[in-house]
Amino acid sequence: MSTSLYLALEPIVTWIKVEKPRFDLVGVVLGSFRLAGFLLVLALGLGLLLGGALLRSRRRSASPIESVSLRLDPRG
Repeated sequence: MSTSLYLALEPIVTWIKVEKPRFDLVGVVLGSFRLAGFLLVLALGLGLLLGGALLRSRRRSASPIESVSLRLDPRG
C-alpha cells in the first residue's frame, strides 16, 4: 500500500475549541423579576379598566328593582 493512498483513507478530524457553557443564575432571576413586574402592571391596569367599566355601567343604568318597587314615603 502506498503512502499517498494510506493518507487519503485516514479520517481528518478538526477540533474547534468551544467555551464551556455556564448557567447565568443572575440573568435568570432578573428576567423572572422583569416578567413578574410586567405581569403585575398588566393585571393592575386590566383590573382598573374592568372595575371602572363596571362602575360606569352600574351607575348609568338604574336598577330594574327601583323602577318597579313601591315607594314607601310617608310624606306622600
